[in-house]
Amino acid sequence: MTRQISVGNVKIGGGAPISVQSMCNTPTQDVEATVSQIERLEAAGCDIIRVAVPDTEAANAVAEIKKRVRLPLVADIHFDYRLALASIDGGADKVRLNPGNIGSFDRVRAVARACEARKIPIRVGVNSGSVERELLAKYGGPTAEAMVESALGHVRLLEDVGFSDICISVKSSTVARTIEAYRLLSSKCDYPLHLGVTEAGTEYMGTVNSAVGIGTLLSEGIGDTIRVSLTADPEREVEAGIAILKAAGKRSGGLRLISCPTCGRTQIDLVSLAHEVEKRLKGCRRDITVAVMGCVVNGPGEAREADFGVAGGVGEGLLFKKGEIVKKLPYESLADGLMELIGEE
Repeated sequence: MTRQISVGNVKIGGGAPISVQSMCNTPTQDVEATVSQIERLEAAGCDIIRVAVPDTEAANAVAEIKKRVRLPLVADIHFDYRLALASIDGGADKVRLNPGNIGSFDRVRAVARACEARKIPIRVGVNSGSVERELLAKYGGPTAEAMVESALGHVRLLEDVGFSDICISVKSSTVARTIEAYRLLSSKCDYPLHLGVTEAGTEYMGTVNSAVGIGTLLSEGIGDTIRVSLTADPEREVEAGIAILKAAGKRSGGLRLISCPTCGRTQIDLVSLAHEVEKRLKGCRRDITVAVMGCVVNGPGEAREADFGVAGGVGEGLLFKKGEIVKKLPYESLADGLMELIGEE
């Protein structure tokens, strides 16, 4: 089991529930836009949110953002230790920073002491594109071994100043290399691990890559918090992250929608019906299973197993509740009928 750290009121590691993170894509200095996006991400189920801090203006905005949001706030710092100190003073709940990139021993110690005083952790985050040149030469490229050695080198700088409230990530844009790196890192330390496939891609491919990479590691018991990186609205990252946790058996409860892939037996427009039901249930936080099935072969059985369900026929369908047939409706009324049935409870 890994050590445990606290990011605001969220625990990471040590057997705590696996949290879902995302990162704002608004300019951090635009406080209104950033706060608005964080509120939407919270509504989508995000547990921890990160903002970029590339300059003093962004660092100064951290304090105002922190006052107005409920989610734990992480400041993402590159190179300038003064931005880290300003963000910490502004109330950041965690700092993402590689100490080897901020200069002297004194600067590393200053940041570590500031974090220690506020009882906030530091995430050391190494990507395949950030591995030091000497390690690239040593290993012949950004291999899993190179990323892990780089990450542990940054960690040692913090340990040398007596700081150990640390989380680590070693992300690659290559799924196989990501898996290999986290497996290796997990064998070498007990710090909590932040999982992700970096630069995973657009919403479709990025979700596939992240599901394979993150899901494989979670199934092996590796990982304490996750971020799905998508070239898409950050809300999609959160939705994908939650779905990955559920599929990996690491999060229970909430809505579960099941639907069949259709075949030649299907005699209703099941694809449209399933999408309509999914759309209408998007904000549902109830712990229920809803089945949308296409025909009489598997449909009734699956629908009966769900809390609520519909099984298609010839231009019509049967509605089920707790395994019992409730009524038969024409196709055009199935979505409305199912929503009304779900809304009765």
